[in-house]
Amino acid sequence: MASVIQYDKVRKIYNSGDDEVVALQEVSFSVGEGEFVTVVGRSGCGKTTLLKLTAGLLQPSGGAVQVAGAPVRGPLTNVGIVFQAPVLLAWRKAIDNVLLQVEARKLRVENYRKRALELLDLTGLKGFEERYPSELSGGMQQRVSISRALIHDPPLLLMDEPFGALDAITRDEMNLELLRIWHEAKKTVLFITHSIPEAVFLGDRVIVMTPRPGKVSEIVNIDLPRPRTTALRDEPKFISYVRQIRKSLGVR
Repeated sequence: MASVIQYDKVRKIYNSGDDEVVALQEVSFSVGEGEFVTVVGRSGCGKTTLLKLTAGLLQPSGGAVQVAGAPVRGPLTNVGIVFQAPVLLAWRKAIDNVLLQVEARKLRVENYRKRALELLDLTGLKGFEERYPSELSGGMQQRVSISRALIHDPPLLLMDEPFGALDAITRDEMNLELLRIWHEAKKTVLFITHSIPEAVFLGDRVIVMTPRPGKVSEIVNIDLPRPRTTALRDEPKFISYVRQIRKSLGVR
């Protein structure tokens, strides 16, 4: 399996006056093409920093990040990014929020309108294209955000705790929806979360991070069948993976 992302002894230090904060230290792992990799760890362990380094929004203090075989030197244009908050413009309808990224890239909007409609259909929002964010639930708003991230057909999707603000039931629904989209769209996904069950449920592999400075504590290969359903969470093997990762994180 070809590597889409490669981290080689990545370090990140934040400087604030005379103080230095080591966010990441000697992080090394790879993400293969078409793979769904989740990263889990305590708050402040550098998960979001890792995602920003991958997207080229930050530069490492040491080591190297490569995407598609090339060093990341600045912001990448061939990735889709989904953050915890949907960040939709209140005065724009769902389809216009999806097309916002097309406008920002100075592409011809009319060439992407059909694609936007297809993505809203893919994410379960057919019939809601003309609704404003205030007329959509939190889960529906996040689906618009995912559609926006996919509008330019990137091979790589970076997701930073995208369902962290949702209630438990909606979060479960969005997990299933995301797996369906991932399967149909054939993307590579790097997914950041602080939820151990979510990391296991979604991932082909789980990257377990130590508390700051963030290092890779363990890489857990998840040998569970796909497609996955919520009933999987009751299976002994699923529970065993969750316990293994909790132990690695020092959670009692």
